[in-house]
Amino acid sequence: MSTNVELKQSEGDLKRTLKPRHMNMIAIGGAIGTGLFFASGNAISSSGPGGAIVSFGIMGILVYFLMTSLGEMATKLPISGSFETYASRFVDPALGFALGWNYWFSWAVTVAAELVAAGLILKFWFPNTGTTVWSICFLVVLFGLNIISAKAFGESEFWFASIKVGAIIIFLIVGVLMIVGIMGGKSPGLDNWILNDGIGHRGPFIGGMSAIMIGFFAAGFSFQGTELVGLAAGESENPEKDVPKAINTVFWRILIFYIGAITVIGFLIPFNDPNLLKGGAENVAFSPFTIIFQRSGIAIAASLMNAVILTSVLSCGNSGLYAASRMLYAMAKEGKAPACFGKVNKRGVPINAVYITTLVASSAFFASMIGDGKIYYILYNASGLTAFFAWLGIAVCHYRFRKAYIAQGRKLEDLKYKALWFPFGPILAMILCTAVIFGANIWVFQAETFSWFDFITNYALIPIFIILYFVYKIKHKTKIVPLMECNFEHTEYEKEEKEEEVA
Repeated sequence: MSTNVELKQSEGDLKRTLKPRHMNMIAIGGAIGTGLFFASGNAISSSGPGGAIVSFGIMGILVYFLMTSLGEMATKLPISGSFETYASRFVDPALGFALGWNYWFSWAVTVAAELVAAGLILKFWFPNTGTTVWSICFLVVLFGLNIISAKAFGESEFWFASIKVGAIIIFLIVGVLMIVGIMGGKSPGLDNWILNDGIGHRGPFIGGMSAIMIGFFAAGFSFQGTELVGLAAGESENPEKDVPKAINTVFWRILIFYIGAITVIGFLIPFNDPNLLKGGAENVAFSPFTIIFQRSGIAIAASLMNAVILTSVLSCGNSGLYAASRMLYAMAKEGKAPACFGKVNKRGVPINAVYITTLVASSAFFASMIGDGKIYYILYNASGLTAFFAWLGIAVCHYRFRKAYIAQGRKLEDLKYKALWFPFGPILAMILCTAVIFGANIWVFQAETFSWFDFITNYALIPIFIILYFVYKIKHKTKIVPLMECNFEHTEYEKEEKEEEVA
C-alpha cells in the first residue's frame, strides 16, 4: 500500500486488520450466547421439543435471508456503517439516522446488561464477594480490548467464541452418546417426544401455535448479533472474500448448533421438567446444558458451564462495545453524530466513540443499583427490539439495493456475492420482523393485571424510532432516494484499491 494511503488511514480511517478467522468467529460469537444456553430450555418447556425446533427453524430461515442480503451489500460496499449507511444511500438518510442511533443505544445498554450478568455469574464461585467489583473489572477488560486495536478485539472474540463452540460440540457429542445409551444409563428413546403430562399436553408439540410464536420470538432474540459481520466488514483485510465465506459457513454452523442442541435436550429432558423454567445467568445449575452434563456423569458440569457462560457473556459485551463504537464512528463521518466521534487514533480505533459508549454503558450499569433498578429496566426493555429494527432495515435496504442496481443498468454477474431468492427473501424478512416488533411483547396485554410501566418500557422503542426518523427528515428535508441516484461507488475500500493500483 502506498505511503499516502497509510497516512490517510492514520489520520481518520479504520484499519483493515480483521482476518477470515476473526470474521467467522465474530459472526458466530454474536449469535451464540445465553439465548442458546438458557432460552432453549424455556422454549422446549413452553412449546415442546418439536415446537421449539419449528420456532428456531423458522427464525433460522429469516436469519439466512438477512445474512445473505447483508452479504451482498457488504461485499459490494464494505463500510463501517453497514446497514445505517446502506439505508442512507438506498432508502432515506432519515432512516439511516434512526437505525444508527437506535442500534448504538441498544448495544451500549446491552454492554451494561452483560456486566450485571457477569457479576452474578462470579457469585457461583465467590458467593461472598460483591458483584459490583467484578462488573467494573470486566468493563475495564472490555474497554482495554477495544481501545488497543480492531485486531485485538478480533483476536479476543476469536477465543471467546472458540470456547463457546468447543463447549457446544462436546455437548452434542455427549448428548448423542446418552441418547443411544452409551453414557448416562439407559437410552430414553422417544419417550420425551410422545410424553403426555396429564393435562392434555403431548409432545413434541404443546401449547399450539401461540406457544410456537412465543418460541419464535425467543429464537429471534437468541439470534441477535448475526448482523455484526456487516459492521466488521469495514475492517476486514479482504471483504470480497471474507464476508461471503463468513456468511456461507457461519449460518449453517449456527443453525446446526441451535437445532442440534434443542434436539438433544428434547430427547434427554422432558418438556415438563420444572428445571427448564429455572435457568438464568445467575442460576447455571438449571441450564439444560448443565443438567445433561451432570446426568452424563461429569462431576464438574456446573463449574464447566459456568465458565463457558461467563465467556459467552464477556463475548457479547465485547461485541457490543465494538458494534456501538463503530456505528457511532460511521454516523459521525456522515454528519449524523458529533464530528468528534469520528476521530481515529494511530491504531485505527475510533477512540472517542469507544469512550462515550463505555461511559453510557457504565452509567446504565450503575443505574441498575439505584433504588429498585427501574431506570435500568426502562433502558434495557426499551432496547430489546432494536435488533429487529436493524434486521427490518437490512431487508428494506437490500430490496432497494437490488432494484437500484438493476435500474442503473448494472449487471448482477458483476456482484462478487449474490443473495438467493430475491425478492422473496427480503420481503419475507420484512414481514417476519414487523410481526416480531409488534408481537414480541404482546404478553403485556395478556397479563392478569395490565401494567402501564410494562407497556411503556416494552413498546417505547417504536414511537422513539418513528420520532427520530421524522425529526431528521423534517429538519434536513430528506426524501426517498431515487433509484437512479443511489450511490454504489467511492467507498473507502475502492479508494484504497485505486490508490494501491496507482502506487
